[in-house]
Amino acid sequence: MTEQTVLISGAGVAGPTLAYWLARAGFRPTVVERAGGLRSSGSPVDVRGPAGRVAERMGITAKLREASTSATSLNFVDDAGRRTGRIPVGLLGAADDIELPRTDLAAILHGAARDHAEFVFHDSITRLHQDGGGVDVTFERGAPRRFDLVIGADGLHSAVRRLAFGPEQEFVEHVGVYIATLPLAGPPADATAIEMYNSPGRAVAVHPSRGHGIAAFMFRGDAVPGFDHRDTALHRRMLADAYAGAGWRVPELLDQVRSADDLYFDSVSRVRMDGWHSGRIVLAGDAASCVSLFGDGSTLAMAGAYTLAEELGRTPGDPAAAFRRYESEHRKLVEPKQRAVSTAAALLIPATRGGLAARNFGTRLLPLYSAARRLVPARAA
Repeated sequence: MTEQTVLISGAGVAGPTLAYWLARAGFRPTVVERAGGLRSSGSPVDVRGPAGRVAERMGITAKLREASTSATSLNFVDDAGRRTGRIPVGLLGAADDIELPRTDLAAILHGAARDHAEFVFHDSITRLHQDGGGVDVTFERGAPRRFDLVIGADGLHSAVRRLAFGPEQEFVEHVGVYIATLPLAGPPADATAIEMYNSPGRAVAVHPSRGHGIAAFMFRGDAVPGFDHRDTALHRRMLADAYAGAGWRVPELLDQVRSADDLYFDSVSRVRMDGWHSGRIVLAGDAASCVSLFGDGSTLAMAGAYTLAEELGRTPGDPAAAFRRYESEHRKLVEPKQRAVSTAAALLIPATRGGLAARNFGTRLLPLYSAARRLVPARAA
């Protein structure tokens, strides 16, 4: 069989991971990315569990650790900045978890894949037409090309999903929360602590990242009709309205929002689809199964990309069978995370003052609970 060509849309996390493993499986991957290059900022994300094993097989674990963040605790603060609760970061995950800025993760993955794949930046897919033998692809800037397979790894607002499966509103479900992030000027006051301020339905966190802090705004809100994730003026208005009268450092941080040229803002959403593949086109990462909150998306993207490449390598002449196996296997990881998003939001963004008080009290018990778990052997399943 001749070397098959695969077009991957998206050079974030899933895309470069796919390119690396598909090249090893004997395919010829091309990655197309709308942006002009790799992103210059990004919130911290986690590489844990199955993604850690993928990273180890790629030989990039040492680089991930070099780029890891230095936070050791999550501190909850009140209007005056007084600490009301604290959780050691080590209690929030396994010892071998790695937290690092998303932009660094994407850069390391790109570095691993770039010698094995063609990368095309500043272009995007505008039309897909498939038949039994391949997919004809029209690009916004480049000349049309034909590929054996197309993979949409282009995020929550996937162009491949829209072109091959239908409008975004058929699959994307707002879960009642909005999130915004922006890089902060200068070093953080404390390089070891994440600080989080809450009032009912609102949260603001400052993460030290790797020496340049990142602010994150998370607030509850109903779906906005016609919401556009690229409308920065709308995003600034929504943040100003949501955080009017908030204490702590929020007024100062909102001043930075007004002048920021690198503000990320979006609805926290789930992507729900009955199937992730259609003919010779398949979805991966957030495009297939977004769980956009709290960093798990990157772990799932890496794990899913590895599974998809592995299954295509097993039956390169029968992509439909490979897609079915990939989807069946990866849903086992995705579905529990999607069910847990509302619970996680309730913990980080309590809707009431009573909920805030209960959450803060619970942070005092968590270290005791964790110590008890280590001392008392778990029952056999």
